[in-house]
Amino acid sequence: MAIGYSRYLNAIYILGDIFVLNFSFLAVSFVKNDMTVKVDDSFVVHFLYINLIWLITNVIFRNHNIDRIMGAEKVLANLLKTVLVYSLILISLNYLLADVIRPVRDFFIKYSLFVLLLVGWRMIMLMIISFFRKRGLNFRRVIIVGNGQAAADMQSFLGHHPELGYRLQGIFQDSPGNGDPAWKGPVENVQEFAATNATDEIYCSNSGMSKQQVADLVKYCDRNMIRFRLMPDFRGIVSRKLQIDFYESIPVISLRNEPLENMVNRVLKRTFDMVFSFLVILLVISWLVPVVAILIKATSPGPVFFRQRRSGKGNTQFTCLKFRTMVVNKQADERQATKDDVRITRVGRFLRKTNLDELPQFFNVMLGHMSVVGPRPHMLRHTEQYSKLIDKFMVRHLIKPGITGWAQVHGLRGETSDATKMEKRVEYDVWYIENWSLLLDLKIILVTFVKMVSGDENAF
Repeated sequence: MAIGYSRYLNAIYILGDIFVLNFSFLAVSFVKNDMTVKVDDSFVVHFLYINLIWLITNVIFRNHNIDRIMGAEKVLANLLKTVLVYSLILISLNYLLADVIRPVRDFFIKYSLFVLLLVGWRMIMLMIISFFRKRGLNFRRVIIVGNGQAAADMQSFLGHHPELGYRLQGIFQDSPGNGDPAWKGPVENVQEFAATNATDEIYCSNSGMSKQQVADLVKYCDRNMIRFRLMPDFRGIVSRKLQIDFYESIPVISLRNEPLENMVNRVLKRTFDMVFSFLVILLVISWLVPVVAILIKATSPGPVFFRQRRSGKGNTQFTCLKFRTMVVNKQADERQATKDDVRITRVGRFLRKTNLDELPQFFNVMLGHMSVVGPRPHMLRHTEQYSKLIDKFMVRHLIKPGITGWAQVHGLRGETSDATKMEKRVEYDVWYIENWSLLLDLKIILVTFVKMVSGDENAF
């Protein structure tokens, strides 16, 4: 797989998807119809529309454009969005155009096989490409220009990720290279070196470079079809991820990338929340509530459910539901539970340890107050308190709070006796907001379930 073969990868992905799609649908039909497939006009129409719709949704979501730095998690997240929309379109057409096109019979079986094979195919392709790139094939020749931490970090990044297929040709900076074998000379030598070494990309840190030097390098790259990447150093000013938009020719940098600002992502997350919560309510809560209610009533007087006003999306208040785990007390809305808290009942201690006390919050999810996964909602007093102590605390309220979250699966739950603990929790919550994907939600739910079974030392 030589350097120029990258342009064929998009076509390979598309052709592979089409093969997997048709194999899945034909294989199930073949087995269900006594090892035969009847080819008629209806079959041809059916064949054309399932392929055409897949190509359209694939193009809309740019599912075949997989950048070198795109990780497997992001690839799968984009793939899941595509197949979800594709399935909704097929289901709709089955009902709306049933007299014109052949309905997709055994849809669930065919579609499940398609999704399974599609994910497998994409992951195998990623592994194959990484395999070749680690061995020096399908690479891009790159140069790093400029000083500063950004340039040093990029050199380290390229060295630690050979699977991305970047071959560092050299570093150009006006300061001496201090014995670094990658240092090839001052910035003024870049153009001559790139012209004779078939450079594909130049990564430029504007630290230590004049505006004119950067502008000249951009012009040179444009004239010689070299991709120019600017590495501005915003350390200590903004978060890790940025989003740049253009208002005509005016570049505008958003300090935070928020996937859930995208309407498609919000619909996807809300749909998942509704389906998942409905299944939990139907299959678990429907029979568990009477059992837990009897145990709570038998061990302490008071209501079965504990209701508390908490901070939601946009810092709006909502009533959060839980199974009551404490004796009725006047400090419930002000004082957090602590280890060996005498207010916690015997049943309550078990419910907290297993996270079962949070199950009623699936009703909050159905009502739209919460999501299955997100930053945990805090009591109003704590929101007021910590918003004054921690700079990014209110960023957590950009999205709906969750029953479980990225901070919780990393052990950041329970009592927050000082601002340092809360600051760490906020750090994980903000990371979740900036890196959300459906696959990440599924991962968090799976880890939460494992911790429910094994127990969490911070749950009390």
